[in-house]
Amino acid sequence: MKKVLITGAAGFLGSHLCDRFIKEGYYVIAMDNLITGDLKNIEHLFPLEQFEFQHHDVSKFVHIPGKLDYILHFASPASPIDYLKIPIETLKVGSLGTLNLLGLAKEKKARILVASTSEVYGDPLVHPQSEDYYGNVSPIGPRGVYDEAKRFMESITMAYHRFHGVDTRIVRIFNTYGSRMRLNDGRVVPAFMGQALRGEDLTVFGDGSQTRSFCYIDDQVEGIYRLLMSDYTDPINIGNPHETTIKEFAEEIIKLTGTDQKIIYKPLPQDDPLQREPDITRAKEILGWEPKVNRAEGLKKVYEYFKSLSPEELQKKEHREFLTK
Repeated sequence: MKKVLITGAAGFLGSHLCDRFIKEGYYVIAMDNLITGDLKNIEHLFPLEQFEFQHHDVSKFVHIPGKLDYILHFASPASPIDYLKIPIETLKVGSLGTLNLLGLAKEKKARILVASTSEVYGDPLVHPQSEDYYGNVSPIGPRGVYDEAKRFMESITMAYHRFHGVDTRIVRIFNTYGSRMRLNDGRVVPAFMGQALRGEDLTVFGDGSQTRSFCYIDDQVEGIYRLLMSDYTDPINIGNPHETTIKEFAEEIIKLTGTDQKIIYKPLPQDDPLQREPDITRAKEILGWEPKVNRAEGLKKVYEYFKSLSPEELQKKEHREFLTK
């Protein structure tokens, strides 16, 4: 049985990757420090013999006994609310955490896939964004702690690939949504869903003309899996190229939920990108991948998930770890 280490395993994306690799017949080592993740996302896997959980911060030395075939590095805060509250930890997991896991991959001769982001493009001057665009990022802006951590992650990953011959893959993830997102994580899908379910007005930042494109979790996981199994070592965008404005998206959510809330407008946060759409030509040509789930279908599924949450979860404003930190 092949063995895979998944960091950030108790998070939204990491937990779905655990499910996929269990389904594919792997022995899964799930690692998370639970600063933004939640054990409830993976508790259904605990009874399985081919699954184990390690409560650990990858910014510190990582030791895995025995053989290891694959490493997927998904440990990082991933929403603006999170990485603005814990900026140092965000920088450390993208830098020291990546360094530790690349060292582990070198020692074990394991293939490593690192989770980069569309945020490496910053507030892009090129649209849509292709992998050869270098980006427009402020290294000292409030979002720089995440953007630059991920840009450094890509740099050190390619350095280990070129200098040490480590077998590496880099995925640039665009907005993804699905079950197990935290309602209070600040990203637009759970934010709008939570506001609609609580009977609150939907908050749009700026005038709502900024664009995003949303990829359903099943499509994202499929793209990541195909990239890991490919021979391609340069970065690849995985996301849905069907773009919408935030104002249009808010109207979709109101229609879907059958609520009659108003849309209210607040100032746009600093360095918030005005456009976000992946060019997925490379993913289509190299991986034979493109998204299958359209937004209307995906949003229905995620709405059913959020409706199933308890009243306590629906009202929770603050992630528990930040209260004691």
